[in-house]
Amino acid sequence: MARRSALLGLTTLLLSSTYLQAADLSVKAPVPVVPASCKAEITFPSYGGIIKQNPNPACLTIGGLGDIYFGGAVTGYAYTQTNQFAFSAVPQIASDRAGRVDFSNLMGTIQKADGPFQFYAAFGAYTIPGLGLPILSAFDQTNLLYSPIPIVFGKYVFNDNWSIQGGRMPTLIGSELPFTYQNLNISRGLLFNQENVINQGVQVNYSDGPWSASFAATDGFYSGEINWVTGAIVYKIDAANTIGINGGTHFNNFNSALQNPRFQFATPLSVQNSSIVSANYTYADGPVIVTPYVQYTNVERNAVLGLGGAETIGGAILASYAFTDNFALAGRFEYISQSGNSASPFGLGQTTSVLYGPGSSALSFTVTPTFTFDRYFLRGEFSTVQLYDITPGLGFGRTGLKTSQERYMIETGITF
Repeated sequence: MARRSALLGLTTLLLSSTYLQAADLSVKAPVPVVPASCKAEITFPSYGGIIKQNPNPACLTIGGLGDIYFGGAVTGYAYTQTNQFAFSAVPQIASDRAGRVDFSNLMGTIQKADGPFQFYAAFGAYTIPGLGLPILSAFDQTNLLYSPIPIVFGKYVFNDNWSIQGGRMPTLIGSELPFTYQNLNISRGLLFNQENVINQGVQVNYSDGPWSASFAATDGFYSGEINWVTGAIVYKIDAANTIGINGGTHFNNFNSALQNPRFQFATPLSVQNSSIVSANYTYADGPVIVTPYVQYTNVERNAVLGLGGAETIGGAILASYAFTDNFALAGRFEYISQSGNSASPFGLGQTTSVLYGPGSSALSFTVTPTFTFDRYFLRGEFSTVQLYDITPGLGFGRTGLKTSQERYMIETGITF
């Protein structure tokens, strides 16, 4: 009997020990960590500050690819303006109108925003209205500019500091962004008209603490030939203050005049063979955003291309103030001038016009009140452009003799 009790005790002890070890293992065994899906921080494309990036974009996890994010914008606008430009002399290109109701964006986006291999694509119809320029319909602009796929590129991230990307990308130049919903104002400004917008090429990116820099070899004004180098350097002083310099230049001549007129809509001869540099400062804190910047462009004399020398120098200030979470007021003031004078020889390869003729200048003022409701927005805009010392025929109006233009716009839509 004593022997049986001892055996029972030993068995109980062993079973208890086994249970305790199993319990101990169940507590201390490492639990596999499953990465949270659809949690990448979406920072591209950039937004101007009033209409904001969707914090919770649609996301789909696909085996072998990872998290794929979807977004876009569906927006429409209407405008009326004075002194519309002369009728187009090119049958393939529509003429400027006194007014229009149209889509401003029918855009979708898809991207992979984390991991070593990333990509981004934007597709659809769009309009890029600019002050002091004719405005065409969204479908005409999409056809004449950058196609229904204006942006598509792949990116490889080496580490926290270095990455490389290639394809069709937004320019590194300037302080305004391509599409209406990305900006404080509906129309792009006079200085923006001197900049390229979408490049095709290869770009290297570097960031370390407050410093970031990007350098690219591109086709400039969408020429299809790699003949430009561009770069941007940004220093974040603190949470509210940022300074930067950006620019680019061509390293090989490109004669877009040999191409059909439709091609030259996106690739004008003069600016495709130009150089540009811009310096900016941004203060963004709470409801206030202020961005002053200066910009210089140069077109060298080139007898082969029929280009005379031309320079522009300009300055602008972009600003907005958010009175409430749902209402903000934005404004822009600009001045830009071109070298030379109205008596300079023109049209004989002696002088090139990159503004409104040699010696011309332009001043603009824009004000844009904006209401936002979650992902929806509604905004109006008034802008005026005043021209000085124009070459007859290069100004506003059907005859090119008018020196002022007022534009009234309204835009509404949703970003997602």
